Amino acid sequence: MQPLLHPLLALLLAPLLLGIINRVKARFAGRQGRPLLQTYFDLAKLLRKGAVISRTASWMFAAGPAVSLAAVCCALLLVPAGGQAATMRFTGDFMLMAYLLGLSRLALVLAALDTGSSFEGMGASREAVFSALAEPVLFLCFLCLASRSEGLSLSAMLVGPGPAFAPEGLFVPAILFVLLLAENSRLPVDDPNTHLELTMIHEVMVLDHSGPDMAAIVYGAALKLWLFCALTVGCLLPLKGMPPLAAWGVWLAAMGATAALVGVVESVMARLRLTRVPRLLGGAGGLAALALVLTLWR
Repeated sequence: MQPLLHPLLALLLAPLLLGIINRVKARFAGRQGRPLLQTYFDLAKLLRKGAVISRTASWMFAAGPAVSLAAVCCALLLVPAGGQAATMRFTGDFMLMAYLLGLSRLALVLAALDTGSSFEGMGASREAVFSALAEPVLFLCFLCLASRSEGLSLSAMLVGPGPAFAPEGLFVPAILFVLLLAENSRLPVDDPNTHLELTMIHEVMVLDHSGPDMAAIVYGAALKLWLFCALTVGCLLPLKGMPPLAAWGVWLAAMGATAALVGVVESVMARLRLTRVPRLLGGAGGLAALALVLTLWR
């Protein structure tokens, strides 16, 4: 049962992270905000509705949300949590995880392009460009973790022994947090609540989806947020050797704190211009390369 504990927790609690972010943002704005479980209510409402599909859309439009959600669920099986190894682990599994996330993104991009809308095509183009800049940074982070671990799997990188608090090692969680904001369309890269046509990225790709298809997209986004939070927390917390119950409690508290930190960032920062997002990701890549060089130097 324990190897399946992380996927089960992710499937159950991932929407709660979005609720934590929204509540933190509401507190900063002096509002009561939506209920903490609002995402669960939204998913239940969407599942009860019907889907409207254009006559000009092909099977790709309908398959995109399901493929995207399935890819993220498979990627979660490769991520360790709570000081325990991942459900599935093997040498080089970090590459599979990265490309499963790429498949998830590709499915939504193709579904957006299948509508034939230039508006959704604009959002798909921006999503593809920014993801192409973020993916090399993610691999640099994995290489930095692998250089100070005993194996080339995510479980060895995030659970195995190593100098977790080496100065250069602290760069990696910060970079992963930037990638969390970029890959999940959060401020300052994208605003999930915006309705301004010229600034939308992720939200514009899913405008034509509705009902259960939209529920799959929202749920997949919550699971992807959970995945990046797990990677960030795994770099910071050396939980190996702790009692399992205590380790899971500390890990879940850190996950909630990471979500709250996302809410703080979104409350105190404005959105960057689209032309400055590549600079942000480029700076994160340069910092990741520096961390890798310093780690190898040791």
